Amino acid sequence: MSRFGSFVGHWRDHRAFKRLPAADRNLVVVSESRQDWHHHAEIIGELTGRLGRKLCYIASDPEDPGLRQDDPSILPFCIGDGFFRILFFQTLQADVMLTQLLDLQNKDLKRSVHSVHYVFMFHSLVSSHMADHADSLDHYDTILCAGPHHEREIRKRESLRSLPAKQLLPHGYRRVEQLMAERREPPPVDDGIHVLLAPSWGDRTILNLFGDELVGVLLDAGFRVTLRPHFQTRWNSPDVIDSIIARYRDNSLFGVVEEMAESDSLFDSHVMITDWSGAGMDYGFGLEKPVLYFDVPPKSRNDEWQQLEVEPFESFIRDKIGAVLAPDRVGEAPAVIRELLDDPEQFRRSVQQLREEWVFNVGTSSAAAADAVAKIADECRGAGTGAGT
Repeated sequence: MSRFGSFVGHWRDHRAFKRLPAADRNLVVVSESRQDWHHHAEIIGELTGRLGRKLCYIASDPEDPGLRQDDPSILPFCIGDGFFRILFFQTLQADVMLTQLLDLQNKDLKRSVHSVHYVFMFHSLVSSHMADHADSLDHYDTILCAGPHHEREIRKRESLRSLPAKQLLPHGYRRVEQLMAERREPPPVDDGIHVLLAPSWGDRTILNLFGDELVGVLLDAGFRVTLRPHFQTRWNSPDVIDSIIARYRDNSLFGVVEEMAESDSLFDSHVMITDWSGAGMDYGFGLEKPVLYFDVPPKSRNDEWQQLEVEPFESFIRDKIGAVLAPDRVGEAPAVIRELLDDPEQFRRSVQQLREEWVFNVGTSSAAAADAVAKIADECRGAGTGAGT
C-alpha cells in the first residue's frame, strides 16, 4: 500500500474508533508491533472468552495478527505509528488502556486529556530500573508485574522520588509458560552438544565485540552452533551478522535463525549463550536448560539505576541459571558448557525452585491478568468516555 493509502486507512480507523458507542470503548488494548501479539493473545482470549468482554485492539503495525482475529468481541483498528497514533493518545476517550508501550507521557505519546486508566504489562523478566529510562513507568496507573523484583524496584523509585503510589498487581510472564508447555527434549548430548548463540543487540554485545571468535571456538570444539541474532542487530549492524555467516556458512555444524517466531533452535539446543538479553531468562526458566552469560558491559538507558541500591534481576539471576564468563576468557567457553550440562536433573530442580520464587502465577498468569484488568475496567466504567460521545 502507498504511503497515501496507509495515511487514509489510518485516518479511517481512527475515525471509526472515535464513533464507537461509549460502552464499546470500556477496554482498549494498544500494540506497538506484530511481536506484541504473543504477549497479548492469551490475556485477550481470557477477556473475550471466559469473561465475555468486548475490547478494542489498536495496532500500529498493519501486519499485527491481532487485527485479523475471527472474534466479534475484538474490534480491530490500525492507526500506524505516526500522526494518528499521537492524536489517538492525546484525545483517547476510553476507560482503560492496556499496553506494553513504555515511556507514556515522556515522549510523543501522552496521556489523554480525558480520564483514562493506564495499565502497563511487562513483556520481559528484566528489571525495570536499568534497561529502561529512569522514568519509563512513572505515568501509568497500574503495573502488571512479572515477579516480586518488579514490585520492589518500582516501590523503591516511588519512595526515592516521592512519586504517587501506583497499583502493582501480580501478573507473571506468559512467555515462560508457553515454553514450558511446548518444550521437548533435545537430542542426547552424547550425539553432540548444540549451542544456541542468542545475544542482545548493541555496540558492546557479544556479536559486535567477539562474535566471530566465539563461533570459531565453539565449532573447533565440535559443537553445533545456531546463531540467533536479535532483530535489532540486523537493523543496526547487519555487517556484523553477515561477516560471521560468510566465514562459517560452509561448516555443516553452523546454522543461522533470524525469524523470531522460530522455536526449533530453542527446543533442540542444549545451552544458550547470551549477555544481557532477557531471552536467557526465558530459556532458563521456560526450558529448564542452562545459560552461559558473557559479562560484557550492561545495557542501560538509566544512568541513575544504582541509586535504587537494588541489583537488577538480570544480573542477580545469571549465575543461578547458568554461569558467567569474562569476555577475555572466550577460549574457556567449551569447558564451561560441558560443566553446565553435567547434571541436568539437578539443574532442573534448582530452576523450578527459582521459578516459583521469582515469577508470579506460573501456569495461570493470563487468567490472573485478565481478572485484574476486567476488575479495573468495571471500576472505571464510564469515567473516560465522556458524556454524549
